[in-house]
Amino acid sequence: MADFPSAVEAVRSALQFQNRIRELTSTDTEDERIALRVGINVGDVIVEPHDIFGDGVNIAARLESIAEPGGICISSSAYEHIQGKIGARFIDMGELSLKNIDRPVRAYAVVSHELATATVGARSGPNSILAPHLSIVVLPLANLSSDPGQDYFVDGVTESLTTDLSRIRGSLVVARNNAFSYKGKSIDIRQVGRELNVRYVLEGSVQRGGNRFRVNVQLVDAQTGNHLWAERFDKPLADLLDMQDEIVSRLANTLNAQLIAAEAKRAERSLHPNALDLYFQGMARWNKRWTLDNLVQARGFFERALKLDPDHVEALVGIASIDISIAGFLLSDNIDEHFVAAEKALVKAISLAPHYPPAHAFLGCLQSLTNRAAQGIAECEHALALNPNLADAHAFIGVGKTYLGRAAETEADINEAFRLSPRDEGAHRWMFWIGFSKFILGADDDAIVWLRRSLKANPNYPIGHFQLAAALALIGRLDEARAAAKEGLALDPSFTVRRIKKYAFSDDPMFRVAGKRTVQGMRMAGVPEG
Repeated sequence: MADFPSAVEAVRSALQFQNRIRELTSTDTEDERIALRVGINVGDVIVEPHDIFGDGVNIAARLESIAEPGGICISSSAYEHIQGKIGARFIDMGELSLKNIDRPVRAYAVVSHELATATVGARSGPNSILAPHLSIVVLPLANLSSDPGQDYFVDGVTESLTTDLSRIRGSLVVARNNAFSYKGKSIDIRQVGRELNVRYVLEGSVQRGGNRFRVNVQLVDAQTGNHLWAERFDKPLADLLDMQDEIVSRLANTLNAQLIAAEAKRAERSLHPNALDLYFQGMARWNKRWTLDNLVQARGFFERALKLDPDHVEALVGIASIDISIAGFLLSDNIDEHFVAAEKALVKAISLAPHYPPAHAFLGCLQSLTNRAAQGIAECEHALALNPNLADAHAFIGVGKTYLGRAAETEADINEAFRLSPRDEGAHRWMFWIGFSKFILGADDDAIVWLRRSLKANPNYPIGHFQLAAALALIGRLDEARAAAKEGLALDPSFTVRRIKKYAFSDDPMFRVAGKRTVQGMRMAGVPEG
């Protein structure tokens, strides 16, 4: 940490520092080479004998964290002081939401010939390094309909999607005006990436034929031009605004997962992963087919991220989600310990970022699972006030109702989650909760249908097999029940009836009756007593 009398001197010193590091490490191998980041801001600081601190310092620290290895990132306040005074080029990174900073901060990447050489090395160009994590432009969707009057709808989808993607914490979404400068032009995706300094480009088209609309979108790697993901919506013509909302919400939820997966692949190649790189790798494990091994691996990445940055909000929520899953799906005998650890992480995350919707949603889920369902539902509703398209929050409200004696309402809430994110990686959990709500209501046949759907989506979580075994046993299908119990025990040989009896998730009378029926059915299916 250092302070300078002027922004010009600070940036010049940073350039000299980075160039000197490059010279000193020029003969090092790639995995030995030191690559440092620099963040610069102009603002008030408080100087003490052995430290400096203040809002200006906090912003500089956050800018340092988003700079590329070997790079420099400066705030707009610094940029205004040095325009025309430094022999370097500046790439506008747009307004960024920085962790623990109340207002968006406009940032610029500093580029000189030497720095470009230092940071890029053998790579294909400066954009491959300088483009920030989760940086994307939503290009204007093409109107392929014969009716130019549909432009308003097509442009509306583009603008709404731009807005929704900007809600993803840590994302950099190019502003509408810049994106629309490419409307109607024949473009090269890699050129767009270089010009706008983004890693990803979303492009697509809308076509109306008769009484149907077809929307095609593709996510493209702006560095290589490779297509990473594609989606098509083919829907009957109804209320255009309602359809626009549905398309945008589905795309935003799916793109969030796709961008995380793409960033995780990049992070795997990083020799010096930062906290954000490790978070992406943790989320990629979390989003894989749900197994205890994947959960443990994900937790490991989140723990490493928190060692580098103890205030990393996303990693705090990530590690809490792992603990909630392990406890909620009875993968451990130490359920209380996992719930306590999860709540501690979520309370800290919310204190650092009170407007981060997933933190509130997962806290709501935890509260529902720890006999505080009314409070949990309210917390999830707060998450939806911050982001109405957060599918998990809708599902968690359904979970809360299951534990609150309102199981008949669970399916409707979870169906809303499916509407927003029909291909969600967590779909098997949502199906399980619908199945369990049917079981609570005594509709065992319906419960079996939903539990089988859940296990088809992901056969690798034990409690799904055990709950299915209980439901089958109670309607007299004992051979199938024993087979289901056997599959569950193959996944978790330590599971016993004692584990499920040990923890009461709710005091609701309907839930307690369902708990007793579950224990009875598991015993009939041959689950060990313990």
